[in-house]
Amino acid sequence: MIVRIQGEGQWELSGSQIDRLDKFDDEIVQVVGDHNHERFHALLAAMLSYVRDEGRHLPDDEIAESDLILPPSDSTMDEVRDLFQGEGLINA
Repeated sequence: MIVRIQGEGQWELSGSQIDRLDKFDDEIVQVVGDHNHERFHALLAAMLSYVRDEGRHLPDDEIAESDLILPPSDSTMDEVRDLFQGEGLINA
């Protein structure tokens, strides 16, 4: 699966890595519902770090259609809430 972090680039992740990403997503949905800004920012940072650290970064000249687009690290809770597709960022 190809994951884009807005403003940063694309990474390729395997199915098991997407499963882990989905767990981050579930937690983010919960903290957004609880209006816990501090925990939200920590989880978003952890989610994006996971993609950067565990995924294979695609070179800038390798253009692929993104299966999932994640918000940039400086996103607000309201901005991320607007990106939710049903139950969160990920429809897996």
